Amino acid sequence: MVKQQVVLPGEVVPMPDASQAKLLRLGPGLLQTDKDIHAVQAGLVTNNPVGNAWWISNSKKRYIPAAGEPVVGTVTGRSAEYYRIDIGSAYPAQLPVLAFEGATKRNRPNLAIGTVVYGYLASASRGMEPEMSCVNAKTGEADGYGELKGGFITKCSISLCQRLLDPRTPILALLAARLPLDVAIGLNGRVWVASKTIRGTILAGNAITNSEFLSPKQCETMVDQLCTTMKL
Repeated sequence: MVKQQVVLPGEVVPMPDASQAKLLRLGPGLLQTDKDIHAVQAGLVTNNPVGNAWWISNSKKRYIPAAGEPVVGTVTGRSAEYYRIDIGSAYPAQLPVLAFEGATKRNRPNLAIGTVVYGYLASASRGMEPEMSCVNAKTGEADGYGELKGGFITKCSISLCQRLLDPRTPILALLAARLPLDVAIGLNGRVWVASKTIRGTILAGNAITNSEFLSPKQCETMVDQLCTTMKL
């Protein structure tokens, strides 16, 4: 299995079994052409065995929207048909007012400017505003998407957000074992965290941000120290 291989744009990324290339889930930075998979970004080839997902991990700061990716954003404008959502990309996302579970023309959410929402990108094209949705297209239900109340957003590197979605990343499990915690992870470099207390929320946000370059053991030590210092 290929792990942490450094690639440059245009290079062919070798996979364990080319015959299974169609079964791979390609994430940001990878593009399949005929039988080969090419890198379109410089960085490290990373693999998550859960779902056989592959992507390029790097330290880019500007988010490039990609269809299907979960995002955390803030309402910056509204019209009769759409909300405009800041997701940290070159263009804001459009969120239809009916793209919520159970929303109708007479019964739809009324989101104020500054409201934090969690959803996924239903469509994204270069040079155009991406469209966001808060309804799972397969189930027709919210499945965790929608307005996020309370808590706060912490900005992280996109590579850290990608790792947080990997169940092997220990920091979220370590925090959940010490305090009640709600987390929404966006692949646009934004993580929303909320706990029962402001102190717990701040602790969780700082721990997640500081965990990027720590080993599992170092993460455990950091969480213990933070909880002791803040008496949690």
